[in-house]
Amino acid sequence: MHASDITSDTATNMTALPGIEIDDRPTLLVVDDDLTFCTVLANAMTKRGFNVSCAQTVEQALEAAEECTPEFAVIDLRLPGVSGLALVEKLRALDPGTRIVMLTGYASIATAVEAIKLGATHYLAKPVDVDEIMIAFERTSGDADVKISTHPLSVSRLEWEYIQRVLNENKGNVSVTARVLNMHRRTLQRKLTKYPAKT
Repeated sequence: MHASDITSDTATNMTALPGIEIDDRPTLLVVDDDLTFCTVLANAMTKRGFNVSCAQTVEQALEAAEECTPEFAVIDLRLPGVSGLALVEKLRALDPGTRIVMLTGYASIATAVEAIKLGATHYLAKPVDVDEIMIAFERTSGDADVKISTHPLSVSRLEWEYIQRVLNENKGNVSVTARVLNMHRRTLQRKLTKYPAKT
């Protein structure tokens, strides 16, 4: 049977066949190497009406996306191996319409800027709740009324931001970044595993 052979009556009968269901819920891909976080977020977003798939690595996420391109995605910045930033770029290449929210417990100005440049809709720092993610999905423009801090960044925060900028310039290569910063590789790794100061 060809597509042109399907009449409106036939199509109606096809959708009514027992055992065949059409899932018209919006598709969401959650990518985080924390399985517990994935499960909790997937359950919460399912209750919000999403058809949710989960992945723990960039490779798993791409495999799922190539099978069914998601309309929405929540991606953690730090994933095993390749950064979540690379996944943002690849998902946007598959479908420029995918709305992507990037999450991270290691927020920095450099990674936030890159995430948006690569096509993320929004960037949120963990911990985060479902309402914040839902609002972020709807963000299509900047907020001119966002509150501007009057306090300068602390020395530790400035150091974190500088390290993140240099790391980003060197495409996440820790060894090269350590050489540029004239810092021992292990020292840099210790600094990268610590949560940054908030101010």
